[in-house]
Amino acid sequence: MNIEYAIRKDEYAKRSNRLSFMFIKTKICASIRGSLKQHTKVKDLLKAIDELLATSDKALAITISDAFLVHFILCTLPLQYAPFKISYNTHKDKWSINELMTMCVQEEGRLLMEEGEKVNFTTTSSSKKKKDHYKGKGKGKIHAELTIEKEPKCHFCKKKGHIQENCPGFKAWLVQKGYDKPKETSGK
Repeated sequence: MNIEYAIRKDEYAKRSNRLSFMFIKTKICASIRGSLKQHTKVKDLLKAIDELLATSDKALAITISDAFLVHFILCTLPLQYAPFKISYNTHKDKWSINELMTMCVQEEGRLLMEEGEKVNFTTTSSSKKKKDHYKGKGKGKIHAELTIEKEPKCHFCKKKGHIQENCPGFKAWLVQKGYDKPKETSGK
């Protein structure tokens, strides 16, 4: 039938070209078929399909630097981490991914301590409504969230009433270790 004649030779028979077009169009999916322009030669159609389906090795070779990942992760942290982000930006040293993860875990612990304990409080006004609720007649329970403030507790001396940075024992320990002196800055 010489269907492929139009593909093999530059000078083609119209019948071979038309049959090749029909065969190719029945074998490719509609989305690809719809994205191709009209061609008069089957060779041009095959070249257009090849260009459409060509892959790029550059897309597979993209590498993302640690600095970019750290920046991206910091940008996606919730609003509660704003002081943490400011702290990172003021330091001269840049963190690796592992250091960032460690610091995020520590910051999460600090935020949980700062937040305090939460209790869900549920009330119903009468026992009749409670019975109606279980029978499917009630609209539901009233939920309220209460925050219970804890008295601050020092992590250094374990006494209540103050925090570590205000602890006299901690301050004395810092002086003993030589950490109470301000860091000297270079005059550069």
